[in-house]
Amino acid sequence: MNTQDFVKNAIKTESRNFDEIGGRMSEVRNQRLLHAGIGLATEAGEFLDALKKHVFYGKELDTVNLSEEMGDIFWYCALIADELGVDFSKVMDTNIAKLKARYGEKFTEEKAENRDLTTERTILEK
Repeated sequence: MNTQDFVKNAIKTESRNFDEIGGRMSEVRNQRLLHAGIGLATEAGEFLDALKKHVFYGKELDTVNLSEEMGDIFWYCALIADELGVDFSKVMDTNIAKLKARYGEKFTEEKAENRDLTTERTILEK
């Protein structure tokens, strides 16, 4: 396939209802969540870039920078928590409960591949 055909076929699958998209984007909630989501991706990328430079380029591992990026990730998580009206400690408790349902007391590849999504969703919805 040539590049022009690829582009022509790819854009057929684009969501193009821009009036509805614009309406959803006019909601402050969605603006805040998008800001936080983009920020999480950006900070995760910065974290990975620092780790990449250590692993692949032999640079000294800058744990101060990694901690700073982690703090930035927490900052964006705080925006999400505020917008969703959730408490960090409840989110952490629920996450551990979900992981215990998935793995018991120890990770295994078999349990990672064969998850009980119904049980996990029930825990998440409590």
